[in-house]
Amino acid sequence: MGKQFVSSTDIPIGAQSRKRCMMNFKQNEEAVSPVIGVILMVAITVILAAVIAAFVFGMTDNVQTQKNVAVGLQKDGVTLQVTIQGGADVTTLNYLKVTVDGTDYYTVAGNSKTLNAVTSGGLTEKLSVGNVYSIDKMSQTVQKRVVVTGHFSDGHEQMLTDGTL
Repeated sequence: MGKQFVSSTDIPIGAQSRKRCMMNFKQNEEAVSPVIGVILMVAITVILAAVIAAFVFGMTDNVQTQKNVAVGLQKDGVTLQVTIQGGADVTTLNYLKVTVDGTDYYTVAGNSKTLNAVTSGGLTEKLSVGNVYSIDKMSQTVQKRVVVTGHFSDGHEQMLTDGTL
């Protein structure tokens, strides 16, 4: 059976007028807003639940604070000088590891002015602002990468400076 139309206006049988059809269409469009609102509320609830779960289950415990220690590097001829310049965490600094192109040097007990190539560090006296440590094996012409790592009394290890001299 084909579609039946009333005269030449092409309005399907059962529809009272074009205006009435358009009004019904607009009424259905208003239902979109509440649906979007519900979706947004569900999304906010899920995000809030995830944040609360992160705190409850301790997922934020392993975030460590950064130590604040300033270290300066200077090259004088064949001598590299590492100077402790200050910072709030200098008092908790146990020893320094200075790596020059892959070779490790440490501040060691009993020899507070020279960095030694030994297997581990650990000064018995505390490091303090103004201490200068040196290595006499630098080349005058070839630049080398120098990385200074601080080891602290709480077991924390942190890179303090990185440079090429």
